[in-house]
Amino acid sequence: MKWWTPILVLSLLLSTQNVQAEEEDMDLMDDLNISDLDESEEEFLRLLEENNLNKDLQRENEIAAKMAAELSALQNNVLNPVVEIDPCEKIHCGAGRVCQLEGMEAKCVCIPECPEETDLRRRVCTNKNETWPSDCSVYQQRCLCDTKADGCLAPLNIHLHIDYYGECHEQKKCSEEDMKDFPRRMRDWLFNVMRDLAERDELTEHYMQMELEAETNMTRRWSNAAVWKWCDLDGDTDRSVSRHELFPIRAPLVSLEHCIAPFLESCDANKDHRITLIEWGACLGLEADDLNERCDDIQKSVPQLLG
Repeated sequence: MKWWTPILVLSLLLSTQNVQAEEEDMDLMDDLNISDLDESEEEFLRLLEENNLNKDLQRENEIAAKMAAELSALQNNVLNPVVEIDPCEKIHCGAGRVCQLEGMEAKCVCIPECPEETDLRRRVCTNKNETWPSDCSVYQQRCLCDTKADGCLAPLNIHLHIDYYGECHEQKKCSEEDMKDFPRRMRDWLFNVMRDLAERDELTEHYMQMELEAETNMTRRWSNAAVWKWCDLDGDTDRSVSRHELFPIRAPLVSLEHCIAPFLESCDANKDHRITLIEWGACLGLEADDLNERCDDIQKSVPQLLG
């Protein structure tokens, strides 16, 4: 065997260890004269070349498989995108509160800042006969006092609510005679509103049935309308209407009906800032037993009483 054969074998063995050695071996092969090799050396080189071709093929297959896997993952992401669900989407915060994430937990917190209002028409008058910049500022204040947070101006502001829109002004006093007749006018108004909503198909199926019954049965006319409105105001379905929940019925009427404010005040007979169905019926001059039974029936039939 010629003197360079051991060197060639050693170089070929080192080529399997790293890329740099492989490149050096290729340079060495270029310098060799193939015609000087005997048969055993040619067979060795043939096997070496075949081995390198197999390694190249294996490497190409691995690259192709990796690219195929990456393409498949990309297609899966396009066809089946991962939709992140905001935990706050399942949380309903009341007026003056917003949902805020603390880690992965959603919590209702007092709204940190209300928009600055320059329009005088946005001002509101509260039950304390105080003018506030906006309804947001009233709800925010109530929340701060409810949570005993900094910014609460007075502990009793936990019961602060909007009396009517606009700046506070002197209201016409409700005379004793007007107050005496007001429950009747209120009953009629509630029934007319219920009828109007039914004609516009804006009541739930259960309330539609109640309205139809009220149309055909005079003894149910006022009581059905009273039950419907009370349950409609009871947004959290806790079987009582808070002073705050009275806002939708109080604010629009206070400028038109000077007796609405004292009337609603009188409905809270025990002064606990909540009006039960019994108290509501008593205010309207209605029997209590039938009202209570009907409201039980409504709450079993309609889980979310939004009206």
